[in-house]
Amino acid sequence: MKALAARLSRPWAWSFLGAVLVFVLAVSFTGGAGAGGMITTALALAVFTIVVGLGQMIVITLGPGNVDLSLPANIGLASAVSMTVMNGSDSLVGIGLLAALGCGLAIGVANYLLIRALGIPPIVATLSSSFVVQSIDIAYGRGLQIKPPDGFADFVSLQIGGIPVCAILAMLLSAGFGIALRRTIYGRSLMAVGQNPRAAQFAGLALERTRLITYGLCGMLGGLDGALLAGYFRGANVDLGNEYLLSSIAVVVIGGTSVAGGKPSVPGIWGASLFLILLLTMLNTFGVSAGVRLVATGLVIVAVIAIAGNRGLVNPSPK
Repeated sequence: MKALAARLSRPWAWSFLGAVLVFVLAVSFTGGAGAGGMITTALALAVFTIVVGLGQMIVITLGPGNVDLSLPANIGLASAVSMTVMNGSDSLVGIGLLAALGCGLAIGVANYLLIRALGIPPIVATLSSSFVVQSIDIAYGRGLQIKPPDGFADFVSLQIGGIPVCAILAMLLSAGFGIALRRTIYGRSLMAVGQNPRAAQFAGLALERTRLITYGLCGMLGGLDGALLAGYFRGANVDLGNEYLLSSIAVVVIGGTSVAGGKPSVPGIWGASLFLILLLTMLNTFGVSAGVRLVATGLVIVAVIAIAGNRGLVNPSPK
């Protein structure tokens, strides 16, 4: 009992507990039918939320007021750029992925420059840049009919023993993030800046470089997600990233990352992503209409964020 209590005391444990509970309810309703397929589908779809969630997590870890609202527009533009560069050829997949990463990096750096140069809150800066990026995406990607290379599309959907290959790669990426946050200078600087930026500055840490790297990494992950989504859904789309505006923030908060900054939770990103996907699956299994599913999911997300204290997320004042 003590061991269980110790595990549940960790913020991210509740996200996994919620995911298991939702899964059990859905399976009980179907009498056990389709349980394996439900897990496979949840893992496949959770990958995309996890990738952007990791980026949003490190931005929020910077401290109160830091959030990237440009991710949906970033995803849409990067999907168009990557598919254009790949041009349906498997030999150009690598270059297309680099183009998506570069596109995301440019957006992330632009976000940082807006915040740094103009001195405006990150919420306002990233929301403003999202309008610009979305306008570029509409002009560039609207009506784009380029399909992903067959090999790339097949790889994104590939499964080994019922486990999506992309889910395995996402696990490796998450493990890399966990190690980087705990063992590297950047990771320790990020958490120090998030906990107390003034103390971090007095300690000689490079605050602005840490923030620049953070927004750049977040942008790159958004770009990568755009390319993966285009491969999974067989084509680029301006609206491809729309659902990741609220969900990218929700998985961070539900997963146990402190909205006050300085305390990221990589495992929680997985638990929260699976919880949201399985919740949607459960509602679909119950035969709930699409509108009600969206409302119910939104209410759950808002409730959890409210309970977690989202005031720290929108309060731009420094510690």
